[in-house]
Amino acid sequence: MGVVKRREQRTAVSTTSPTSSSSSSPKQQQQQQGVRTKKWEDLDDADIPSLVELKRALPAESFKSELSTSLYYAARDLVFAGTLLLAVQWLDSLLLGSALHSLRYVLWPTYWFLQGTVFWGLFVVAHDCGHGSFSPNQRLNDCIGTVLNALILVPYMSWRLSHRHHHKNTGCLDKDEVYRPFREHERPSVIQHGYFGLGITWPIYLFHGYATPRSHFNWNDPMFIKHKIGTMASVAGVASMAFVLYKWEQRIGLAAFAMLYVVPYFVFAMYLMLTTFLHHTEVDTPWYGVDSWTYVKGNLSSVDRDYGWLVNELAHNIGTHQVHHLFPIIPHYKLVKTTEVFRAKFPHLVRKSDERILPAFVRMFNIFSKQCVIPEDVQHFAYKENE
Repeated sequence: MGVVKRREQRTAVSTTSPTSSSSSSPKQQQQQQGVRTKKWEDLDDADIPSLVELKRALPAESFKSELSTSLYYAARDLVFAGTLLLAVQWLDSLLLGSALHSLRYVLWPTYWFLQGTVFWGLFVVAHDCGHGSFSPNQRLNDCIGTVLNALILVPYMSWRLSHRHHHKNTGCLDKDEVYRPFREHERPSVIQHGYFGLGITWPIYLFHGYATPRSHFNWNDPMFIKHKIGTMASVAGVASMAFVLYKWEQRIGLAAFAMLYVVPYFVFAMYLMLTTFLHHTEVDTPWYGVDSWTYVKGNLSSVDRDYGWLVNELAHNIGTHQVHHLFPIIPHYKLVKTTEVFRAKFPHLVRKSDERILPAFVRMFNIFSKQCVIPEDVQHFAYKENE
């Protein structure tokens, strides 16, 4: 009984009755009243609404970005990052040589955690730019996204394009961009299979790709060639930031530079790889072959996760992932309320986990490591707890 209870807590499909609404369509009412007690694996295509039906059930306001609000969050993250950078140096100078110098062992890990999380938040704002949810003006989005991503050494345009490929193929066994299972002929390398929880493979992914070899710094790659100018500008932005960082390191020394920037960078990279993995890897979460995959089914396979109040706030509630994947045009600051509506109207479609993040990662990484290679002819796959 204890094992079953813990498993239910990990990935819960809500079965509570939604709030009744006279505006619900007969199909939605049927889904809410009759389908919600089905297990996910028992759902068939008739139980799953179309993308249009899902959109109609959500508030129209959710799909409207507000430039002033988006700019506020971008500015807030930049202020937070700058404030943390100055504060940690000031506090360290006060503690160094004082009777309280041992507090530096608390100060620096706290700074690394907070600054890495703020870097992650900056990435999420640039992520909105890539999806067109920062503002209605895509040219402005691309300019701001290029700058924000350059600060954390991410080539914005090429990442935007590979990430779009991920959204267009989420949950597809043969086409998804990252962390999909491997066919037997695609035996994973150490890079693909290994220590992404430490953040090491984020820069490796940018230079090497995942299942398909691809460098995000190669503007002649077939995925990026139609946006060659934008990709070149993004690479130039990263190169410019790298030069600034080099000059900074020359001035303050390697040790200080590592403590102020490199460690937070790898905390951010750890967040990025760990959360991407957990949002798309869970027991009984389905993956589909090309013939049975659809956009709605694939993106409904995303899993919502809770990172705790502080991380949720600093990382702009990126854990509300199902709705984001279905409708990436929704700005991050409208995801929570939209998710509440989605869960009320479509409880049978909800995938969310309340398990603590690090235990969830360790558990799923072990399962992934053992089960991620699948036969060539499999057209429907899900990880299992004890196989």
